[in-house]
Amino acid sequence: MNPFSTAPLFVSLTAGFDPKKRRQQALKACFYAFAILVVFLLLGSAIVDFFGISIPGIRVAGGLIISTIGFRMLFPNPLAEGSAATPGDQRDLDVSFTPIAMPSLAGPGSIAVVLSAAAVIRSIHPTEWALIYGAVILGMAATLVISYLVLRVASSMVRFLGPGGIDAMTRIFGFLLICIGMQFLLTGIADFYGIPHGHAR
Repeated sequence: MNPFSTAPLFVSLTAGFDPKKRRQQALKACFYAFAILVVFLLLGSAIVDFFGISIPGIRVAGGLIISTIGFRMLFPNPLAEGSAATPGDQRDLDVSFTPIAMPSLAGPGSIAVVLSAAAVIRSIHPTEWALIYGAVILGMAATLVISYLVLRVASSMVRFLGPGGIDAMTRIFGFLLICIGMQFLLTGIADFYGIPHGHAR
């Protein structure tokens, strides 16, 4: 999890929000990310086995989601740009779950780490796994508190960039999101076929 790489995306997506709405989005995103990781820590293996989902599948799905959001940021709808969003539209827009919480904060990499950690804890510490799970959950909570503080500080960038700067940043990070999404996609395909990552680049 890297909140510093999520911060510019958060700034771009919440540029039109008022400060209260921006704080709410940051808090909700961190809460959602925490809930996602805790669920995958406790129930991830059962969920994955029940639906027959693999880690490469999660990576590919995350890559497709990120790429779709990147295309929307890089090539915004001209009609949406021409007709300025009304305050009601801004109030209804919610980016906290997707793409901020997932797949930005709690992405395929974080979920994969949590799933593998859960399996290792159960196998190596069969009697003390509950205590270790509690410590891992506390670590997740601490990480998400730091993430929230980073997103809150990043929000102050909106005042200095202005509309033109925000538009430029949105398009730049849209392109970067497409690149990240494609890399997730390639990595997922490489993992599925057992190809070393160096050959998938």
